[in-house]
Parts: sequence; C-alpha cells; structure tokens
Amino acid sequence: MSKPILMDFSATWCGPCKMQKPILDEVEKKFKDQVEFKIIDVDQNRDLAKKYSIQAVPTLVIEKDDQVLKRFTGVTSADVLSSELQKALRTV
Repeated sequence: MSKPILMDFSATWCGPCKMQKPILDEVEKKFKDQVEFKIIDVDQNRDLAKKYSIQAVPTLVIEKDDQVLKRFTGVTSADVLSSELQKALRTV
C-alpha cells in the first residue's frame, strides 16, 4: 500500500494558485512523512493535466494506489485538506 499523493495542478500566472501555496506549505509540514506532495505546472505538463481532466487552476487531487480519492477546484482551506488527507491515510 502506497502513501497518498496530493497533486497541486497550478500555473505561474494564476492568482488563486499563489493564494493556495502557503496553505499547501502548512499542510505539507503537518503530513510531510505520510503524504507525497507534487506541484504540477499545467503549462509545462499538459499531458498530465489532460489525464486528470484539469479544467481550472488551482485543482488539487488526492490519489492513493492509482485511485483518485478526492479533488478540489479553487483555493481550498488547510482544514479541509487535512481532513481529507486523514481519511486517505485510513483508506486501505
């Protein structure tokens, strides 16, 4: 069983993505050894953005064992992300 992955699909020109960054930094400190965090620039990773059907940024995807457990579009709070990551850690 692998650890959950939180993918942050964002872009350098995106204002809300810049607002999401400090929130993700806070969550990453809390889950640093339990969850893998990936920042994916949609302009540089178009194939991956297409694979995950990214229509807007920021979009956050929580995946575990190649299954998408949850996705969020728009700025998402640390509390919501932490809660969903806790659920992902309990998922077998």
